Amino acid sequence: MSLADFLSPIQKSHYANNEQFNVAQLGSLIQAYEDAFPDLENEETKPQLAIIGVEEDRGSVNNAGAKKSPEKVRKHLYHLYPGDYRVRIADLGNIQQGNTINDTYTALKLVVEELIKKDILPIIIGGGQDLTYAQYQAYEGLEQRVEVAIIDNKLDLDQENAEETPINSATYLNHIILHQPDYLFNLSNIAYQTYLVNKDALNMYDKLFFSTMRLGMISGKLDHAEPLIRAADMVSFDISAIRASEATGNANATPNGLYGDEACQLARYAGISDKCTSVGFYEYNPTFDPMEFSGMLVAQMIWCFIDGYYQRKNDAPLIPKSDYLFYYTPLNADDYELIFIKSKKSDRWWMQVPYFGSKSVNERYYLMPCRYEDYQLAVQGEMPDLWWKTHQRLQ
Repeated sequence: MSLADFLSPIQKSHYANNEQFNVAQLGSLIQAYEDAFPDLENEETKPQLAIIGVEEDRGSVNNAGAKKSPEKVRKHLYHLYPGDYRVRIADLGNIQQGNTINDTYTALKLVVEELIKKDILPIIIGGGQDLTYAQYQAYEGLEQRVEVAIIDNKLDLDQENAEETPINSATYLNHIILHQPDYLFNLSNIAYQTYLVNKDALNMYDKLFFSTMRLGMISGKLDHAEPLIRAADMVSFDISAIRASEATGNANATPNGLYGDEACQLARYAGISDKCTSVGFYEYNPTFDPMEFSGMLVAQMIWCFIDGYYQRKNDAPLIPKSDYLFYYTPLNADDYELIFIKSKKSDRWWMQVPYFGSKSVNERYYLMPCRYEDYQLAVQGEMPDLWWKTHQRLQ
């Protein structure tokens, strides 16, 4: 199978505004699929990151026109300058609409899966957020449990017809949660707004020990969301999570939401996470963006993801142990001893969470990203909620 069979080429000159890119701009540094498909096999020269546009919006609820986003985002991304590092990025062109929407899902699934197997991180520019389901399906053949982080102002669930609802940008989470085989370990929704979410959906998340973090919890405290993003294998960003005054390019934009710089910071958290192996930016619609400010913002979010990627510390898993500090904290009301780990390289924290029923440090454990404040809570004799939910999921 050749990935070129699923992708159509682009022309970088279309994004240059009738002028040449500066040699230091991304437009000059990105290896694009124009005449020849980029070499993805040579270990020394193959890209570390690969941009994929998906021209599909048939599943985007009330946001027709989102399929035009890849070209507009590239127009602004290519004019940005990278930081002080050498980039190896390919632009593999666009996945065009299939005869049916399922054809598009299949193409995206196969492309993302193949890139991850080659240790190339795909950056997906949608398109509707229902494409997140295809992004998730790409992990099915990788034989691993998957953590998913969704940044959105809503929980895209249909509670009334949970098992029969057709897939679209408002119901794709039903399909992720119910997908068989089940390889979903955790689902985190970040920046949701309470008045846009059915309380039954929140109750369901609690019963499944999934994670949620409403907008008010991270407003001015974005670092609270960092552990959930750091734990994720894949990240999906709905542009409607950003307030309308900052991102008008979405038919479902609302008055409240993230600020533009906050969205960029969350994207950087995803990039700097050693665990993240794919990211998608969805629901940007150029139809509602005449000044192209939203397109600029999405391009800057992708730039922040790229910048984070090239600042990765490679401090997970814990090898070698000499690079980490271990802290042991017994709980007052239980005979558990919680183990916290701090990286000397990045000052980031993790918790060792034993599999259910185990209290021995010699048993298998799960390494869960956390914050210093979780350690402080344990020192005071209280069990962090993040530890408890993770422990329950390990049953």
